Amino acid sequence: MPDRPAHAAPPPADRPMFLSCGEALWDLFAAERDGGLSFDARIGGSPFNVAVGLVRLGVASGMLAGVSTDRLGARLMRALREEGVDARFVRRKDAPTTLSLVDVGSDGAPAYAFYGAGGADRAIEPDDLPPADAPIWGVHAGSYSLTAEPIGSSLLRLFERERGRRLLCLDPNVRLGVIPDPALWRARIEAFAALADLVKISAEDIGLLWPGVEPAELAARWRAAGAALVVVTHGAEGAEAFGPAGRTRAPARRVRAVDAVGAGDTFQAALIAGLDAAGARSRAALSALGGEDIARIMNFAAAAAALTCARRGADLPRRAEVEAFAREAV
Repeated sequence: MPDRPAHAAPPPADRPMFLSCGEALWDLFAAERDGGLSFDARIGGSPFNVAVGLVRLGVASGMLAGVSTDRLGARLMRALREEGVDARFVRRKDAPTTLSLVDVGSDGAPAYAFYGAGGADRAIEPDDLPPADAPIWGVHAGSYSLTAEPIGSSLLRLFERERGRRLLCLDPNVRLGVIPDPALWRARIEAFAALADLVKISAEDIGLLWPGVEPAELAARWRAAGAALVVVTHGAEGAEAFGPAGRTRAPARRVRAVDAVGAGDTFQAALIAGLDAAGARSRAALSALGGEDIARIMNFAAAAAALTCARRGADLPRRAEVEAFAREAV
């Protein structure tokens, strides 16, 4: 993740934060060169990107993650501190750092191969969860940390404990290359969605796990099970939300795309930042938002995601950049 500040002051210990939960890893971008392969290493991991994205959008942000005691893990810790992410709930583990090999296609879409069996990012146990009185106003979980163990069961326990107490947000960000069990993914996503207040999912992930099911149908099912707002992203076709205000659509923003790495994470971080700016830090406040409020938040998220697509890797934008871009004509 490039463009990190040289130093960021540590966040105040008593300032309520939004907690992102899950993996932090290294993305290795492969390129053929002189008959061989070279690699451009960037820090990543979907929940890590959300945590950093929130800080860059002006939201106090923390992370719950298993991070290795190896040298790659030490660099992950340094990156969190430099970005200003609160790392008090990061748990150092005597296990290797996960590596993700990223191959970007001609259309900018990434394909991933993960090397992380027994990795530190999977090693979060129930005893590693933050205490119930921690200064946290919301929790995000997503990607393969939902299904890998023991972290998957631990995060589900966290959602069960925090249901009705804190704003709970979910982005499945499906990675069948890590956990190649569609039935497990479906079961675990359904369990988290029933506890979540906000669910964001891509149409691509719906097609992977629920082929033939329309987004509106899946959103209705999750809302009946417990979710308050379901947002479905359609890449270059924009996004739509299903909630108390009905169905709300937002167009995608056009940019010269470099790759789509981190675009979904950016969209999720910007959704959360938009809810924060709207004062929607609880389920009740989220449910009270009108269609215009939801549209404004989604347009902000679409602008943020587009800016990430215009850069190499998960280089998430800052609030001033997004606000300036969002003011431009769609």
